[in-house]
Amino acid sequence: MEVERAAKDLREGRFVLIHDSGERENEVDLVMGAQFVEPHHVAVLRRDAGGLICVPLHRRIADNFGLPYLTEIYRVASEKFGLLRGIFPHDLPYDERSAFSLTVNHRGTRTGITDRDRALTIREVARLGARALNGSAVEEFGRNFRSPGHVPLLPAARSVLERQGHTELSVALAEMAGIVPVTVICEMLDGETHAALSLEKAREYAEERGLVLVGGREIVEEYRRRMGCSG
Repeated sequence: MEVERAAKDLREGRFVLIHDSGERENEVDLVMGAQFVEPHHVAVLRRDAGGLICVPLHRRIADNFGLPYLTEIYRVASEKFGLLRGIFPHDLPYDERSAFSLTVNHRGTRTGITDRDRALTIREVARLGARALNGSAVEEFGRNFRSPGHVPLLPAARSVLERQGHTELSVALAEMAGIVPVTVICEMLDGETHAALSLEKAREYAEERGLVLVGGREIVEEYRRRMGCSG
């Protein structure tokens, strides 16, 4: 079963590929557990995938960090900055809302953008995230990270049954793998077509490197089965 293999690979610190669905973004993301990220992994993400390198977090972790969605910040700040009302993302063609929250750099980084700096930030989000599963970490988060930075954080919805973006799909897979439910994801792009990498080309990429490509529907179905959910 592809989900079981993907979960095993995540546990072993390997990349997996996740395709959301043809009815949604219809994109494939390169994914791994954030706790395992080293500088050479960031290099692979930017070279082989090429999209935006982001860090999805389990909702409980995001809540215990005190992370707001960026749109929530816009709503509050729009009273002073009218531009924010005009650029509000109310017309997303693939979803009802954006998962973006703050962008951060770890305070131990320099510029924050190098492979080494981003790897440190990503790993440290996972390290603190493991602790935040069990209680508030707002003050510790502030001591460890600065914002704005070069690593966008994406709080997942309460469940992958509620929203099936790459944010939720990767976090659900991490949960099923038994690792810290903080991941790193990056959209796979095509330098020839200048569009998202097709599912066919993503499958070729995975086969050439011995990686697993799993569909969002498979992840949702397995998550539902394991959680004993109906409907």
